[in-house]
Amino acid sequence: MLKAAGITLAGVLVLSVAGAGWVYWHLNQNIKSVDINSALGDDRPAKAVSTPSASASAAPLPSGALNILVLGSDSRSGKANATLGGGDSSGARSDTAMVVHIDEGRTEATVVSIPRDTLVTRPSCPTSSGGATSVAYNSMFNSAYSVGGPVCAVKTVESLTDVRMDHYIEIDFSGFAKLVDALGGVTVTTDQNIDDDKSHLHLKAGTHHLGGTQALALARTRHGIGDGSDLGRIGLQQKLVKALLEQMASTSLLTDPTKLYKVADAVTGSLTTDTGLDSLGELMKLGQSLKSLSSDKVKTITMPVVTAPSNPNRVVADEPEASDLWASLR
Repeated sequence: MLKAAGITLAGVLVLSVAGAGWVYWHLNQNIKSVDINSALGDDRPAKAVSTPSASASAAPLPSGALNILVLGSDSRSGKANATLGGGDSSGARSDTAMVVHIDEGRTEATVVSIPRDTLVTRPSCPTSSGGATSVAYNSMFNSAYSVGGPVCAVKTVESLTDVRMDHYIEIDFSGFAKLVDALGGVTVTTDQNIDDDKSHLHLKAGTHHLGGTQALALARTRHGIGDGSDLGRIGLQQKLVKALLEQMASTSLLTDPTKLYKVADAVTGSLTTDTGLDSLGELMKLGQSLKSLSSDKVKTITMPVVTAPSNPNRVVADEPEASDLWASLR
């Protein structure tokens, strides 16, 4: 996704010349950001130490290891979101959470999904008013975003994993649906029938070409598959991410300026990043640094969990397997 987005945005440079810079300015303005580093200060895991690049270029692309927290934020308020399967509750939630670890050299990556139903100790998080939230024990993982937004989500992930998040990328689910439509849909194969009235998704097992509304429903669905837990939804989300990567790679965006603009507008319009990635230039540099990362070198896994002793509808990290996994990403 990051690589494909970088290539897409690089193509915008051509459009911006033709549009006297308006296109570039508009897409740059689309991107929202949060200054997470200033909010969290120095009370964080240490940054990874990277080997300096041996490139002779005056300005080589970055090649060090990276850990990026990617959240899918699901606003459930309003008639439009209800139509997309968002229900009738208010506010926004982080229904999807993935730690993307990119190895040094940026030729391999591991994507670790964290179940939203995981019980964690949510640390005290700074608030925008200058105060702080209280520590919360046995709290659902996705409550961090609800309570303290991106800053608390990052702090909670770092507390859980002891891994420094170098960057933060939040993808709005409504914007995700627009991106899928701009690409002409995605092709996904499901292993079982899906009947979920809550997400409004009904699919027979098999291969389907999905538009934005159905793709978003697939990302949200959980009640119509398996045991109805978040673990089944994570499997579908991982399939959807791979399908989206394949669709972006197979679409000739650079020869179709109109489609290129629609995709770039959908990408940038759906993003909230940390201040280190809040410009087209930074996003393009990140995407271009991943040019040697192929989809078969991206491994998707879920943090090892077991049923929580206190609640059969919740999970907790399965130790020591979970800690061993996070240690391998430092």
